[in-house]
Amino acid sequence: MTYQETVGKIKDKLRVDASFDMMFRELRVGHRAASMFFVDGLTKDEVLERMLEFMAQIPPQDAEGITDAKQFINRFITFIEVDCTADTEKVVTMVLSGVTALVVDGLDRIILIDTRTYPVRGVQEPESDRVLRGARDGLVETLVFNAAMIRRRLRDPSLTFEVISVGSVSATDVCLCYMNGRVDQAYLGKLRKRLKSITIPSLTMGQESLAECLLRGQWHNPFPRIRYSERPDCAAACIAEGQIVVLVDNSPAAMILPTSIFDFSQDTNDFYFPPIVGTYLRLVRGLIFMATLFLTPIWYWLIKNPELIPQALDFIRIKEPGGLPLIVQLLLVEMLIDVLKLASLNTPTSLSNALSLVGALVFGEFAVQAGLFEAELLAYMAFVAIASFTQPSHELTYAFKLFRLLLIILIWLFDGWGLLGGMLTILFVMVTTKTVEGGRYLYPVIPFNGKALMRLLFRQAISRHNS
Repeated sequence: MTYQETVGKIKDKLRVDASFDMMFRELRVGHRAASMFFVDGLTKDEVLERMLEFMAQIPPQDAEGITDAKQFINRFITFIEVDCTADTEKVVTMVLSGVTALVVDGLDRIILIDTRTYPVRGVQEPESDRVLRGARDGLVETLVFNAAMIRRRLRDPSLTFEVISVGSVSATDVCLCYMNGRVDQAYLGKLRKRLKSITIPSLTMGQESLAECLLRGQWHNPFPRIRYSERPDCAAACIAEGQIVVLVDNSPAAMILPTSIFDFSQDTNDFYFPPIVGTYLRLVRGLIFMATLFLTPIWYWLIKNPELIPQALDFIRIKEPGGLPLIVQLLLVEMLIDVLKLASLNTPTSLSNALSLVGALVFGEFAVQAGLFEAELLAYMAFVAIASFTQPSHELTYAFKLFRLLLIILIWLFDGWGLLGGMLTILFVMVTTKTVEGGRYLYPVIPFNGKALMRLLFRQAISRHNS
């Protein structure tokens, strides 16, 4: 293919004349015709200016007779990250991702110069993954920056960042991060194969779109099979333990695989305190979070069967029944808690805290005074709402919420048998749930591994055997 044909083909594919940010520049390199393609806003202008200045000063005799692109790069391209290819499809994809393409008349291949620069926010501590002590940096939407923050913590040549392009339209970079000597190679091969077999136009919602592609046919199961973290220290620790971290370009969080339900018992704060304090925090968080699942269903069952209430718990009885049936009150308050969360989320930051506080107080006081809701019910639901924030995984929080609603409805329909049936249903779902790689969701209980279970339930001191 001649120089003019190559330039014309790339111009047509990039639709240079249709997009204002698609830049095309003609120049001379040693009296040779050359063309440069790049995207405005994704390229370092000062680097291109220095390159153009240098190329304009190349004597014609120095470039004469050179047809090999590699030889041309070694002599005249001073930038560090440079490659060459004859595949125009690859050239188009690389230009759209921010790389500069240089086509020089007489060369056998097209030169690709990595002059990318992406708009990026600061690496400040993530809002939803804070710690009392420890590092204050957080993952961002730029894949290269996230890899650098993890590499900074694991200075080992076995740390591998393997990039796979997903999406026929978006061509989103998905990065597999792992330690070559510690990762389960069989699982790594399965995950790599599944990522390469994904055939969708684009990962519209980033990590969530990728998770749905990895968990096809399991949309009805609310239990999360993937752990997320916006902290590079957490991601680095998981990689050092032999897990795989998946980074998706344009997504400021790491996907940690494989994951069982007991992995959600861990929190970054546990590891920034001494082992005894970390163990205490872990046990308290687990017990309180379990209470969010059973507190209101068991209270509702006891209120329906007042003869079963022991003397020591006589204070839970309802003194004055409200105007609405108790089942309606429970379901309405469950829904209204989410209404307050959504309202707070969509309210400007300066007003969100005030809105949540005033909304809860005014609504609660009015509802009790008007006789719509029981004061006891609002107190228990307030505890459940607050306790749910002890779990850093929002996905697991909503899984417990859905099962809590299931328990309440089954108790309303079938009384004690409904409570028993609901608990058995939850257990059945947990036992039959598979992780992303097809393993047991209840590991290390099923199959049983006592040592692994102790590590998850109790914060262990650091040693040469663990990270």
